[in-house]
Amino acid sequence: MGESELNRSNEDNVDLLANTGLPLSLVNGKELSNSDSLEDVQSTKIEDIMVSNHLVNKSQEKTSGREDTRLGPPDGQQDPGSENHKEKTLGKEVLLLMQALNTLRTPEEKLAALCKKYADLLEESRNFQKQMKILQKKQSQVIKEKVHLQSEHSKAILARSKLESLCRELQRHNKTLKEDNMHQAREYEEERKEATAHFQMTLNEIQVQMEQHDVYNAKLRQENAELGDKLKKLIEQYALREEHIDKVFKHKELQQQLIDAKLQQTAQLMKEAEERHQRERDFLLNEATETRQKFEELKQQETQLKQQVR
Repeated sequence: MGESELNRSNEDNVDLLANTGLPLSLVNGKELSNSDSLEDVQSTKIEDIMVSNHLVNKSQEKTSGREDTRLGPPDGQQDPGSENHKEKTLGKEVLLLMQALNTLRTPEEKLAALCKKYADLLEESRNFQKQMKILQKKQSQVIKEKVHLQSEHSKAILARSKLESLCRELQRHNKTLKEDNMHQAREYEEERKEATAHFQMTLNEIQVQMEQHDVYNAKLRQENAELGDKLKKLIEQYALREEHIDKVFKHKELQQQLIDAKLQQTAQLMKEAEERHQRERDFLLNEATETRQKFEELKQQETQLKQQVR
């Protein structure tokens, strides 16, 4: 490769670094010129990546340190084992990065891989910063909650003292109530005994009355039995009387039927007699009319004969 091609490649690499937002300065503060070689650019890029990894690890350590403050060592003391572990981890990451770069063929691919790695680390650093802000907000919220809980605790202590005083007052009140209840219980026991005696007397009176009622009920049962026998006899007599009355009613009914039949027969005979009498009357009227007509005729003949005789 000629000198002009090398310069052109270096310029392209510088433009690529500028477009990706990577720093163009070295760790020692010197600026990168167009005449620097590609190997210087790569070494500078590796150093920048190492510095970025170191910063990211520092931010991670701060974030985890805020979360695990109680579990970590006190201020001013460092754990040498953790420092050695971090250095070993950082060395392993650089070694792995160098091995990954050695697998690439051209310097452009190596530079592109470095740019991509740097961009990823930058994005990861930003994410860690966002997480750190979120954790700081959570820490402030936890502090506020702690203050609130402390105030609630003080209020609870005050309420506890008030409750203790109230409990003592309640115990005194309960003692007074207990004495009053015992006094009322004694009075109630005396009243109960009096009521029991009165109830026993009333029960005895009721028992005497029940015995008297039993005697009276026995007498009533005997009278009821006698009345039942009398009523039974009356019912039998009433049944016989009803049977006799039924027979009389049946006899009267038969007589009435016979009388009705006779009346019907008499009415029929009277009707026939009236019809016969009407026929005889009509016959006699007809005969009288004919006789009168004959008499008139004979009278006229007699008159005519008398006239002829004269």
